[in-house]
Amino acid sequence: MTPKTQLARYGLFDARVPRYTSYPTATHFSQATRPRDFTAWIQAIPPGSEISLYAHVPFCRRLCWFCACRTQGTQSDAPVRAYVDTLLAEIALLRAALPEGVRLSRIHWGGGTPTLLAPDLVTRLAEAMFALAPTTDRAEFSVEIDPNEIDTARLDALAAAGMNRASIGVQDFDPDIQKAIGREQRFEVTEAVVMDLRDRGIRSLNTDILYGLPFQTPVKITESVQKLLSLQPDRVALYGYAHVPWMARRQNLIPNEALPTPEARLDLFETARRLFRWDNYAEIGIDHFAHQGDGLAVAAAERRLHRNFQGYTDDSATVLIGLGASAISRFPQGYAQNASGTAQYQKAIRAGGFATVRGHDFAGDDAMRARMIEMIMCDFAVDGRELVRVFKVPEARITALFRAAQEQFGGMVELDSGALSFRIPPDARPLTRMIARAFDRYEAPAGSHSVAT
Repeated sequence: MTPKTQLARYGLFDARVPRYTSYPTATHFSQATRPRDFTAWIQAIPPGSEISLYAHVPFCRRLCWFCACRTQGTQSDAPVRAYVDTLLAEIALLRAALPEGVRLSRIHWGGGTPTLLAPDLVTRLAEAMFALAPTTDRAEFSVEIDPNEIDTARLDALAAAGMNRASIGVQDFDPDIQKAIGREQRFEVTEAVVMDLRDRGIRSLNTDILYGLPFQTPVKITESVQKLLSLQPDRVALYGYAHVPWMARRQNLIPNEALPTPEARLDLFETARRLFRWDNYAEIGIDHFAHQGDGLAVAAAERRLHRNFQGYTDDSATVLIGLGASAISRFPQGYAQNASGTAQYQKAIRAGGFATVRGHDFAGDDAMRARMIEMIMCDFAVDGRELVRVFKVPEARITALFRAAQEQFGGMVELDSGALSFRIPPDARPLTRMIARAFDRYEAPAGSHSVAT
């Protein structure tokens, strides 16, 4: 039986499986979680803890067709300025609720297009976030940068504000593919922004590239990856394009007939993966790559890797607070999500309260299963003894969960009952998300059709 035949047997090319940037996934959040829960969880943060902040800027000058993120187009700065004013009000509410002694581990701005903020807005927002609490010695301030929506003044403002890591979305450098996905971004433009960043002392660079795009072939993705490697990014996320036009109507502009088959998608991934490995990037989880000395690579080697809504991270903070419309916060007690629409979000904040409208309060064995799935996604293995120690569950319970997954996936997983460990061997790693779903009590056995692969 060929590797592809084996993978097909377990439904790799048919299933729609969550990306597991959270457990449970956001599709299982409910409206039972309200602002009072969010406030209580903030107030319960132990003094001296490290926390991370995420600010969502949902605006774009143009809407890329491939994108399924929560965004909205604007040609005017007026709604952006009003939105930043609301973010500042939300930060003030957070400051009033935060316990003393909290420190900031990470600050990240995502979108949307954070770099459409005018220089004065960059300064105001950054100052307000840094004023919330002192930073740790290894704190990072990262911003998602659109090379088509940035200039010298905004780069200067970001550098002056303390940005020390930039994240650039590449998608693909092929002009025909760029036209098909509504994201024209010449390599020369991207290269110039990278040089400008480094001229300002910002040495750390993340990049995103997609596989599974229309008209993409192994030859084309090879050319794009080689161009990307010439920029020498510290980290690369190799994401699979999720074609979900029923969720993101703009994707209807992308020709279905030009999309690669599921089998071809795997070939595209493997082509890019080999190129990154040949260039001496360490493989991180299912879809990230990093220079051998990068913090992400070190965390992966030492099994300190974590997974959150931005993907893989070496951030050890157990609290991530999301600011802005649709932003999701993570606490040891559960998840809380702000209102998705900017109007609803702004109305709630301006009324003097937080904008939480949904989320999930951990119950039963949620926290344990969340950790199991994170281990699988990060390490391709589960340390059952850690689960027994941390969550005070009997070994028999862990063994039963392992065996149930083994019955489903047979020889594609390895179970060591004596060591109380569960492992996914390298040949089976394309099935990682499907195997993680075996430990998900909220997902139906056939998988959820609301989240694409």
